[in-house]
Amino acid sequence: MAKVVLITGGSSGIGKSIGDYLVENGFIVYGTSRNPEKYNESKFPILKLDVKDSQTIKQTVDSLLEKEGKLDVVINNAGAGITGAIEEIPESEIKANFETNFFGPINVIKTVLPQMRKQHSGLIINVTSIAGYMGLPYRGIYSASKGALELLTEAFRMELKDFNIKMTNIAPGDFATNIAVGRYHAPLLQDSPYKKPYGNTLNLMNAHVKSGSNPIIMAKVVLNVINSKNPKAHYKVGEFMQKFSIMLKRILPDKFYEKMLMNHYRL
Repeated sequence: MAKVVLITGGSSGIGKSIGDYLVENGFIVYGTSRNPEKYNESKFPILKLDVKDSQTIKQTVDSLLEKEGKLDVVINNAGAGITGAIEEIPESEIKANFETNFFGPINVIKTVLPQMRKQHSGLIINVTSIAGYMGLPYRGIYSASKGALELLTEAFRMELKDFNIKMTNIAPGDFATNIAVGRYHAPLLQDSPYKKPYGNTLNLMNAHVKSGSNPIIMAKVVLNVINSKNPKAHYKVGEFMQKFSIMLKRILPDKFYEKMLMNHYRL
């Protein structure tokens, strides 16, 4: 029997690529968006859901279960980028980013766990980021929200073991998606003490996204994880140097690693 998959943020970018690939491989896939009416030509149904609104999460999950009777895989892919000097990012924007990147996945997980416990089976994949493994300059809030989700997953895995519910993180590096378009950018203020370094870093970040890898790579990893009997806690998907940077952080002295990052971002 085909597995039923729910992907938050499945209307574009990595989420869409994952959904399309899973459909091609025989899965029953549902994606979500805050504005599903914009995606009538999707290969799979796009349901209305806002990860910041627990009521829409419950309604969508209930509707899906009423139709399919089960839910095998949930992919917490919906996320939001944010850039800026931490000092200059409004508190409201910091909280909004955590609402999407951290509290949103928690709300989705809490909503689907009763069904997965009832089934005594299920897999939850949290899409994090390689940026969540290190505090990146002018991406500190994004790094923090994704890093928090990484640690949350580690705790969840142990709490869910008795119910045969698996959970894992997949941390992508830079992929060619539209994340830069929807990202919150703290404005480049003319009188800001961060104007020059923030401006340079912003240009570098956008260039990385534009030249990023094809999201199909991420989709193939997701399929392998779904087919794995015992998924690992962490997966990293990206170019060699992006993944290698995590290893370097583990073995290099803190100040040396910090200097390496600053050189990379030309700070």
